Amino acid sequence: MRLILRFIKPYWKLFILTCILIVVDVAGALYIPTLVAEMMNEGTAGSTMQDLYMTGIQIVIASVISGAGAILGAWTCSQLSTRVCKGIRDALYEKSLKLSVYDFKQFGTAFITTRTTSDITNIQTALISFIQMVLPVPAMFVIALLLTFRLDTWAGCVLLAVLCVVFVGAYGIMRMASPLFRRLQKLLDRMSTVLLENLTGVRVIRVFNKQKKEQERLDIAFYNYADTSIRTNRMFANLDGLSFFSINVFVVIIYWFSGARVAAGHFQIGDITALIEYALLALFYLMMAQMVILTLPRALECCSRVQAVLDHTPEIVDLVSEDTQDKVSEEVLIFKNVSFRFADAEEDTLHDLDFACKRGETTAIIGGTGSGKSTVASLILRFHDVTKGELLLNQKNVRQMTQRHLREKISYVQQKAWLFSGSIADNLRYGNPDASIEELEHALEVAQAKEFVYSLPDGLDSFVAQGGANFSGGQKQRLSIARALVKRPELYIFDDSFSALDFKTDAALRKALEKETKDVAVLIIAQRVSTIRHANQIIVLHEGKIVGKGTHGSLMKECEVYREIVNSQTKEDEE
Repeated sequence: MRLILRFIKPYWKLFILTCILIVVDVAGALYIPTLVAEMMNEGTAGSTMQDLYMTGIQIVIASVISGAGAILGAWTCSQLSTRVCKGIRDALYEKSLKLSVYDFKQFGTAFITTRTTSDITNIQTALISFIQMVLPVPAMFVIALLLTFRLDTWAGCVLLAVLCVVFVGAYGIMRMASPLFRRLQKLLDRMSTVLLENLTGVRVIRVFNKQKKEQERLDIAFYNYADTSIRTNRMFANLDGLSFFSINVFVVIIYWFSGARVAAGHFQIGDITALIEYALLALFYLMMAQMVILTLPRALECCSRVQAVLDHTPEIVDLVSEDTQDKVSEEVLIFKNVSFRFADAEEDTLHDLDFACKRGETTAIIGGTGSGKSTVASLILRFHDVTKGELLLNQKNVRQMTQRHLREKISYVQQKAWLFSGSIADNLRYGNPDASIEELEHALEVAQAKEFVYSLPDGLDSFVAQGGANFSGGQKQRLSIARALVKRPELYIFDDSFSALDFKTDAALRKALEKETKDVAVLIIAQRVSTIRHANQIIVLHEGKIVGKGTHGSLMKECEVYREIVNSQTKEDEE
């Protein structure tokens, strides 16, 4: 509930208006049986037609007011719930953008996706139902009991007892159902995870003929969810039975004892009708509330799951609120004795890295698999924070910069190129929305992508599928490189982003890049020696340590690890 109260607070005026309209609707609905009973009593007592007409007009007015309250209340309730859940969804999305790679591993992608979609949808449905069906119940109970006690104290006590029995039963079933709904949401996460794995890995499943095994995994996930759902529905079926039984018991009691009371002059015929109507309306609203109880435990569990994400403190946070003026430094990036260890690791991944990337020069990092090359890029972008030492950008510690300001200075091209659905032009402008067509074309030309882009029927306006699925690996990499060039930062990081290019395209691209990067620093992380052999400085990593630093020529003479890498690739090329 803390989550709902937090996001409903900005709309408290709309909430109060909705409550007023609900009370108007309830009061009108209960006042109409009172007027009907009065008309019946007047008719049996021989009242004039004028009196009956006046009562009839009052019934029409009460119906119009009650109907208007119901319609307007439904509209304001819809507005309120939509705005509240939009605020929750926005806050959850903004928080997910602040989560580090390690935070995402803790929660899981399916976890975040389920909370942003399914969980908030459940919350919105429950909020609408709660306001329209549960919130009127206290007003209905109070008004119905007051009107019943006004007619007859004994009947009021019977109605109060019946309502208490149903309310206690509903509360008990809700308490028992809460653990089951928590289990349901976890099972929903499990279903989403297995289904996502099967959809994304469908080619691997087919290659290894594992369709039957994956079908069994899905069947288990579906069966567990269905079994738990059936158990919860059985509970609420019992609650419906209790409610109907209570209504019928009350009606029988009223009819059974009212005959004698009418004969004794304590009751009139219209009063019996009014009592039945009060009871039916009160119990009808209670049954409506019971239907909402089906969603409340699930919604409360969804609230706690969403709240867990919103309350989570990200691993990486800004230590400053504002950025000071940057200094232009010859050494754009400096690693000062940097070490790093993952939170769940027992030893450091990187050990005492010490090097600098200078303006107008290309620095390359090479090493075997698992040597920590890509972790270096993650540290520069503050996807992780260094465990020891300092990481400086333009002589300023990256921790003393906001993440936004830091990343504005950097263009990063990852190995697995990712493009967004839309057009090629939209993707190229991702880091620089104001880039002109000429700038886009120039970036494509440098990235060796202009020819294939303009061979497409729509050129820059050509459609890009999600993830760039309608392009080859090499085409996606070249478009990602062009996107980085359009941004025009102070530091380019190419994280093995030439791996899908043929040697001819790779050489042409690197030659064109030299002219574009005269005033900025370039850091290339690569597996292929041919990509980095002309770099001004090559850093050789082995098991997270720098074992060589220099040019290709000097490393061939002095660094055994580098020679092994070169020799292994030379033999592969010869073979």
